[in-house]
Amino acid sequence: MKAIYFDMDGTIANLYGVENWLAYLEAEEVTPYICARPLLNMSLLARYLNRLQREGYHLGIVSWTSKHGTEEYNDEVAEAKMKWLATHLRSVRFDECKIIEYGTSKRSVVDYPEGILFDDEIGNRKEWALGDGLAFDVDNILTILKAMI
Repeated sequence: MKAIYFDMDGTIANLYGVENWLAYLEAEEVTPYICARPLLNMSLLARYLNRLQREGYHLGIVSWTSKHGTEEYNDEVAEAKMKWLATHLRSVRFDECKIIEYGTSKRSVVDYPEGILFDDEIGNRKEWALGDGLAFDVDNILTILKAMI
């Protein structure tokens, strides 16, 4: 199966660009997850993803919750991330969305670990590449997707 997965924070959502983002997370406030600005032209990203999906690609989100969040806070983070996707990529119907506990192997929870992962964290990319998948950093996401069409 051809599959494409995206991390969110630092990959498509500018969580780290939200003023005082770390203080919010330490206080278990979901504000940064809600108000993070997109890191890409979301209209163009949506067009590419919808086209790739029509061509048979499975589209997924695989993103971590907060590093030291309680179970209740992590549930709130997951809900905030889903709302963010609904706001910024409303035309994209992801086949799979996994908002998982911080530190969990992303490759171990997705349906198609042999797919492609876009992630800002090198450790996640290295772990993903231990299997049969390809992993890319955040540079040139749109260029790579356009080349796949």
